[in-house]
Amino acid sequence: MNETLPVIYLSFLLILLTASAIFIFRQVLKVRRRESNFSRLQEKLKNKKGTAKDYYELGSLYLEKKLFVQSLQLFQKALKVAGKQEVEEENQALIYNGMGYAYFAQEQYDLAIRQYKEALKLNPEYLIALNNLGNVYEKKQLVTQALEIYQQTLKYDPNNATAKGRVESLSKRLTSK
Repeated sequence: MNETLPVIYLSFLLILLTASAIFIFRQVLKVRRRESNFSRLQEKLKNKKGTAKDYYELGSLYLEKKLFVQSLQLFQKALKVAGKQEVEEENQALIYNGMGYAYFAQEQYDLAIRQYKEALKLNPEYLIALNNLGNVYEKKQLVTQALEIYQQTLKYDPNNATAKGRVESLSKRLTSK
């Protein structure tokens, strides 16, 4: 019994170290891929005009880095290019949603609401934009509007976990007043 205990501890330690190494390796690959994509897009857009998709992708990468002003500039360029290239409305809705998120992160809630509504004009069933709009309404303490938006989300996707949870929470808040 005394001889097997160190073997068990060493085995456990080896398994733990292996799992940690795999996790770290995957994270390094993920970051490296993102950074190479970031560099590639920056170079492409610096040297020549890109597509709306290029501007949107780079703007999204800036969002991930929490560089909101730069992401907004890229999203605006994406919208300009999208107008010239006749990009589908669903894809334009993605750009407006990204802009809404950037404004939301900067606590510019009215501008975020405007962008999310633009996204929903182009694609009324865009669930992420609906949930984001509901979230902004909550931040602004507009509980009734938030509840309506989350209920609208559930009309399109009755299994939407975010909307379900928020409807329950907001309904309780409204009935307790």
